[in-house]
Amino acid sequence: MASQFSALIPLRGGSKGIPNKNIKQIAGKPLCAWVIESAMGADSIEMVYISTESQQIKIVVQEINQQYLNDDSKKNKLKIIDRPEELANDTASTEAVMLHCMDNTDFDNLITIQATSPMLTSHDLEQAIKQFQLEKFDSMLSAVEFKRFLWDENGSAINYEPCKRPRRQDFKGALMENGAFYITTKILLKNEKCRLGGKIGVFTMHDFSAIEIDEPTDWIIAEAILSQGVLYDN
Repeated sequence: MASQFSALIPLRGGSKGIPNKNIKQIAGKPLCAWVIESAMGADSIEMVYISTESQQIKIVVQEINQQYLNDDSKKNKLKIIDRPEELANDTASTEAVMLHCMDNTDFDNLITIQATSPMLTSHDLEQAIKQFQLEKFDSMLSAVEFKRFLWDENGSAINYEPCKRPRRQDFKGALMENGAFYITTKILLKNEKCRLGGKIGVFTMHDFSAIEIDEPTDWIIAEAILSQGVLYDN
């Protein structure tokens, strides 16, 4: 029987900017543990799949899973999918990994979660799923409010009029993808081979979730926030 909502967490072994990024310790635990624990803590998610080609990552994931072995509702919730080497290089797309997951598991809706967004919480996921179901979306992305005045390289304002510069509190701004997660129906993924399409929803997260860990400076900022224990989960 297909899981209504399954989570996919792609964890590739290679990382040039920050070596072994996905399993490097940040604020007391491996980077990937933050999102794994959030997905495991979301009751609406029935299965959590880790897609990786790395033996080292598999060992770390199995260690993380130890904490759930005495919980009957979660002891079989976390599974590892062996990712082919051709889907683990620098040119492989996230969609290719999603399609590989689709071919090897059974679900109605797939929540693709990125380990580089450790600010994601179980509460975020539960609320997003609720919104996804209520609005009958085909896909959804996570985002943050973005209130910045943008210009192009030719010196032209993009999203405001310089002579009518609004106060920040009056400026609507825009929504910016934060890359934390995407929800995609199996039907859409199968037909479009894309994470987003059809009726698209946007789930707005807290400002600090805009941090995606891609560079060493991102790591420093994220670790400072995580170490303070300020993640909201209520």
